[in-house]
Amino acid sequence: MAFLLVVGGPNEGDFHPLPKETVSVGRDEACTVQIVDEAVSRHHLKIRFDAAAWLASDDDSANGVFINGQKISVEVPLSDGDMIRIGDSELIFSERDFIDSKTALEHYGRQVQHDVRTIIQ
Repeated sequence: MAFLLVVGGPNEGDFHPLPKETVSVGRDEACTVQIVDEAVSRHHLKIRFDAAAWLASDDDSANGVFINGQKISVEVPLSDGDMIRIGDSELIFSERDFIDSKTALEHYGRQVQHDVRTIIQ
């Protein structure tokens, strides 16, 4: 099952399984995935499953949606391991199967630390 793992920002460590329907991500309590971050819009990001692909789009946010460092302006397909930045928060999209959120956080926590060291070097 696909999920979002928050790896940076106020909600760091949160794990959100994604149902195969449209998911809203934002600061608003009504969002499927609530991110409590002042730089995140009330309705910031939409993620939906279409046939065999997960797609992400900016939901008219004030600060934009960045996937793997690139600002998106149209709906784009997501791939396993994509880094999504909204406001001051970073989320990883994954389609891998993990036993629990702790295992996913440990796996991606090491990956994020490795990626940061690689960029700095």
